Amino acid sequence: MNKVNDFGPVAARLLMAALFLLAGLGKLADVQGFAGYLTSGGLPAFLAWPSILFEIAVGVLLVIGYQTRIVGLAGAAFCVVAAALYHNNFADQTQMVMFLKNLAIAGGFLLLSANGAGKFALDK
Repeated sequence: MNKVNDFGPVAARLLMAALFLLAGLGKLADVQGFAGYLTSGGLPAFLAWPSILFEIAVGVLLVIGYQTRIVGLAGAAFCVVAAALYHNNFADQTQMVMFLKNLAIAGGFLLLSANGAGKFALDK
């Protein structure tokens, strides 16, 4: 069980970081398109860059395990807001699954916030 306690948190951080890093870096290829998508959910287009930088920062901070409890809270809030604004068409099964995926990721972030980064991290 010690191996799970040692490696579980770092595995969770790396898996979640992969999602956020790829999402943030992918948005760099079409910032204008992403800005348009933001407006479809009711947010102003000027939040495109802060959102992209947030996703990349969350990914990097999870990889190195720095300020994990704070990143966990911020990441959970981000996922819940994204779910509520962009995946709220429950008549579309894909959107419902995306909504639930975001809530599940928020749950993972809350676990990181509650339990910390684990053994292999800058946080101690």
